[in-house]
Order: sequence, then structure tokens, then C-alpha cells
Amino acid sequence: MMRLAGMVLELAKVRIAVLATASAVTGYFLAARGVTAAIVPLVAGVFLLAGGAGAMNQVQEVDIAARMRRTERRPIPSGRMSRRAGLLAALALLGAGFAVLSGNAAAVALGACTVIWYNGIYTPLKRISAFAAIPGGVVGALPPVIGWVMGGGVVTDPRIVAVAFFFFVWQVPHFWLLLLRIGEDYTRAGLPTLTTLFSRRQLSRIIFVWMLATAVACMSMPMFGVSSAVWAQAGLALASLWLGWHAMTMVRSDGEVLAFHHINLYALVVISVLSLSGLVG
Repeated sequence: MMRLAGMVLELAKVRIAVLATASAVTGYFLAARGVTAAIVPLVAGVFLLAGGAGAMNQVQEVDIAARMRRTERRPIPSGRMSRRAGLLAALALLGAGFAVLSGNAAAVALGACTVIWYNGIYTPLKRISAFAAIPGGVVGALPPVIGWVMGGGVVTDPRIVAVAFFFFVWQVPHFWLLLLRIGEDYTRAGLPTLTTLFSRRQLSRIIFVWMLATAVACMSMPMFGVSSAVWAQAGLALASLWLGWHAMTMVRSDGEVLAFHHINLYALVVISVLSLSGLVG
């Protein structure tokens, strides 16, 4: 039983699911301005949906994963779990996630949009286009909106639109910085990749622009009323300047100084600042 649970957690891509849940909680705190009982189904529901979508992605891409060193040891390509068992696990996680969120119709609808976009659009698009990460950024934009509606907000509010746009933009350099590390794996798996279209220097400059765009999207959030607290605005600005400095370091070294962990740390800082500003004002 413990072995099966461990494989299900591998299927669910727990680290990604945790990040999606954290961004959803950020949207919730910004809307609710405190803690209510709704946070429990939000955390459980988003984590289960993200895990189910991740598991379904592994079922869809088992042929690709088997050809990549980074993923060949995953449960299905390694033969530890059958594809059918993986599909059943994915469906179970997704069903549980929707059931937990069922008390809020808007959250269910947004959750369905996220899963459909990730598994129905982004995952197949990766086989076709080296630029799939750009439309794929929508997947990262929707969890905070789910949290927002669970906290009592409406999806048309400019504040959550600004937050969702930040996560959308952040997603692109996040993936492309990872690509600088594992581009050869993607090529080995037969996937179209930017590392075959651009030199390392060119790609690092493209990522540099997207990193700056991420910083600008972050610093512009207070203009849409996301936070009126001076300390929060200062925190977002300082974090964005820090990211810009690392982006400059990366582009000057033609991508040799990778900033993948920097942009992930930056996202965690932004999530923390926004969440705290929602809690304490």
C-alpha cells in the first residue's frame, strides 16, 4: 500500500501541485482578507486537481518520458505501474478534486478549464510547437483565480486579473530556464524545442526579456489595487529588482549562469508577500 501511495505521489507531480495550491491560496487571501472555512476545500480541491492533471499528463506522455533521462524512472515508463492504473489514478484524483470544490460552481468551472487547457491543449501542443509554453502559461494563471472566487471575489475584478497575468507571464521564463538545462532531453524525445531553433546566447536573451516582463507585471499589480500596503508594494518592487539583476547576470554569461532556481524563489517571495498583504492588509 505504501509503495502504491508513493507511486501515486510521483504521478501527481507533487511539487507542481503544491505551487499551484500556494498560488490559489494567494488569490483566496487577497479576496477573503482573512481565513474562513472555505480555505479547506480550496487547498484540498486544487491540490487534487493539480495532482490529477499531472498524473493524466504522465499517462499522455509515457512514450516521451521513456526517452528522457529526467523522466524515464517515473512509474509508468519504468514499468512499475501500468498505463491503465495510471489513468485510473488520474481520474480518481480529478474526480475527488471536483467533488471537494463542488460547493462553488465558479471554482469547479475554472478547475475544469485548467484541466482541459493543460491536458487537452498544452500537452498535445508540446508535440507540435516549440512555443507551447506561451499558451501553456494560462495553466499557471488560473489557480489564483480559483482561490479568488472561493474567497468571495468575482473573476472580472481587475485585481485578480493583474495577479493572474503575473503568473501567466512568470510561467514562460520558468519553463524556458528549465529548458536550458534539459534541452538535450527534449531533443532526444523528439519534441520541438527552442534549443534547436536558437543558439544558447539567443535563447538567453529571449528569456531575459520574459524575466523583465515578469518583474514589470509584478510591480504593476499595485496599480490595479492588488495591495495598498506600502510594505507590500516595497517588497514586490525589491523582489522584482532582484530578479532583474539575476536576469542581467544570466544574459551577460550567455545563459551559463542559470537562473531557474532564482525565478522559482522569486515566485515564492511574491506569493508570500501577496498572501500576507491579504491577511494583514
